[in-house]
Amino acid sequence: MPTAPVTIPPLGDAIARRGNALSRALAVLALRLTGWRIEGEFPNLPQYVVIVAPHTSNWDFFLGVAVMFAIGFRGTFLSKDSLFRWPTGPVMRWLGGVPVDRVNPHNVVEQTIDYFRSRPHMLLALSPEGTRRKLPAWRTGFWYVAKGAGVPIVPVAFDYPAKLVRIFAPMAPGEDKDADIALLRAHFDARMAKHPALY
Repeated sequence: MPTAPVTIPPLGDAIARRGNALSRALAVLALRLTGWRIEGEFPNLPQYVVIVAPHTSNWDFFLGVAVMFAIGFRGTFLSKDSLFRWPTGPVMRWLGGVPVDRVNPHNVVEQTIDYFRSRPHMLLALSPEGTRRKLPAWRTGFWYVAKGAGVPIVPVAFDYPAKLVRIFAPMAPGEDKDADIALLRAHFDARMAKHPALY
């Protein structure tokens, strides 16, 4: 049984909202019943890239959706286009998904920058790994998106052993991509992952 209530961070008025009192209550209940807590809060800005890691399990998606509804923000995410076919397609779009063709991923960075330019409010959640498989290094498309759109990057860690979603302070992309990636990676380690061997 859960031993403590879930503290939900406040949401600033610059952030687009979704859901209602019922959806928030159900999401908070789901987090409480599974023992998850949230630490930190999202910056009160209308646009930014949220990087979520470590990403080693399909459960990361469901946890992310629960957090989105519990806090009540409107999130956007990119996902493989095969998930946008019937019957899952309408649900994925309703949740904020945007399909990406992984076979021909031409100009995904530029297209995503255009999304920011056309949407005055957008919190774009991405996995820097881009896959649940183990990679030698992060993919860096998220950095180019944030740099090109002129928006900050907000790191969010899913710490499975602690059952804690950690929201860190935003970072504006600088001129040194590798230095920025190193600073962002410092927020995460394999110990946090659902499957540490895959991070």
